[in-house]
Amino acid sequence: PNKLPNEKTEIVETTLGRTLLYEILPEGMSFSLVNKTLDSKAISSLIDISYRKSGLKETVIFADKLMYMGYEYSTKSGASLCIDDFVIPAEKNKLVDEAEKEVKDIEAQFASGLVTKGEKYNKVIDIWSRANEIIAKSMMDNISTEVAIDSKGKKVVSDSFNSVFMFADSGARGSPAQIRQLAGMRGLMAKPDGSIIESPITANFREGLTAQQYFISTHGARKGLADTALKTANS
Repeated sequence: PNKLPNEKTEIVETTLGRTLLYEILPEGMSFSLVNKTLDSKAISSLIDISYRKSGLKETVIFADKLMYMGYEYSTKSGASLCIDDFVIPAEKNKLVDEAEKEVKDIEAQFASGLVTKGEKYNKVIDIWSRANEIIAKSMMDNISTEVAIDSKGKKVVSDSFNSVFMFADSGARGSPAQIRQLAGMRGLMAKPDGSIIESPITANFREGLTAQQYFISTHGARKGLADTALKTANS
């Protein structure tokens, strides 16, 4: 619908959703601006380009249409969370076992007097932080792609339609750090005084926490609430 002056026409590979989005773009804007995966940053950039090219009035109308289209199609998509969307990495237990073995080696060195208490503490924290990051990356890699069958009957790897991944990747809600606690491992927790507890919570919310792990978690939650209350009083 947009008349682009002095521009050659060409056949491009696209999707139905992108053509619907192109219909509401201000006149004169290129199709290439919407012919890609649009996350929240890309949408912000699109509105910025619209303002610079088409002015305030057209951009306000475009933003309004974009909002209504977003509401309509997000409702029609029926995207919602299911416990099966939180995929626990198959290699999680192996990675936790390896980290526990490394920690035992460090503790043996400490018992033999080869490392100081401070060195042991730093090394143990480093081992668990690294294990947590590897598990989180493995989990995000698992849910970010899926194998699909194309029109020729061949298997192709495409971007995932996992609801949890779409919510986080688009910037709509949640982050990889939050998903990590749901399907990876909760990781290291802080004591009420702010120091980090050496033994992490290796379980995630999908697997469920033991009573001990649950009470270790409450330190952080309580500190968060207390800090918020104090900040509110100070401001």
